[in-house]
Amino acid sequence: MNRTICLAAIAIAWTSATSAQTSGSASPPEIPLYAGTAPGSEKWDWQEKLVTRPNGMPIVSDVVRPVLLAYPAPKDKAVGTAMVVAPGGGFRALMMSYEGVDVARRLNAMGVDAFVLKYRLTHEGSNAATREEVVKMAGEDGRQAVRLVRAKAGEYGYRPDRVGMIGYSAGGMVTSDALFGPAETRPDFAALIYGAREDRNIPDPPPPLFLAVAADDANFVGKSVDLFTAYRQAKGSAELHVFQMGAHGFGNKGGGADHYLDRLEEWLRVNKLLAKAPGDAK
Repeated sequence: MNRTICLAAIAIAWTSATSAQTSGSASPPEIPLYAGTAPGSEKWDWQEKLVTRPNGMPIVSDVVRPVLLAYPAPKDKAVGTAMVVAPGGGFRALMMSYEGVDVARRLNAMGVDAFVLKYRLTHEGSNAATREEVVKMAGEDGRQAVRLVRAKAGEYGYRPDRVGMIGYSAGGMVTSDALFGPAETRPDFAALIYGAREDRNIPDPPPPLFLAVAADDANFVGKSVDLFTAYRQAKGSAELHVFQMGAHGFGNKGGGADHYLDRLEEWLRVNKLLAKAPGDAK
């Protein structure tokens, strides 16, 4: 009886796996950010965790091995643009659905190749780094992600000078570290979604910047406005959306924040990032 149950369970698992692959929902390819152990986390000996909340949202924690999850655009839609997607979660977790895979799928529908970044996170236990150390490592992961995606342009078919980055909350800090960091790991354009931090030295020349935040997100609305102002004073191209409601994470539904990706798509189009350049081929 037990053997029968076991065989039945195997058959169900096999059928489910086959169905997932057939429907196109198989796991995306993982691209390690580093060859071997990520610098600075050589003593990290714990395992990454994936938990699905009761509402069905997948959340990743305890990331030790930073990777990119590749979501290439369909060949017949690809426009030659790529974006790194950095989910948020307070450097304790990564919101892999609405700030990760869902965003990648929407970018794919626009013809944009997407790469969801799983950067290093804090851990409770022995050999754990401090939060400040982890934030620094996560920033390094963000810069390395831009470098790696740009290096893979020929392999995937997008242009190396059209590699952008979008970050949410803590992922906004990771994106900012790339945007305001060295030129060789700076994205060609960037979007900060309820993720703007303090003013920094604006890069020269400033890559186009998209900002979105809710007016009832007290910790981030002022910083978003300040960054927009500083960017414009530096003659940078920037667009800012302050939605009446949405709170942090755009969790309060029913307002303009529900459609921020529509505004992002319009911005990408205005900046000619959704138009194929003459001679581009996928």
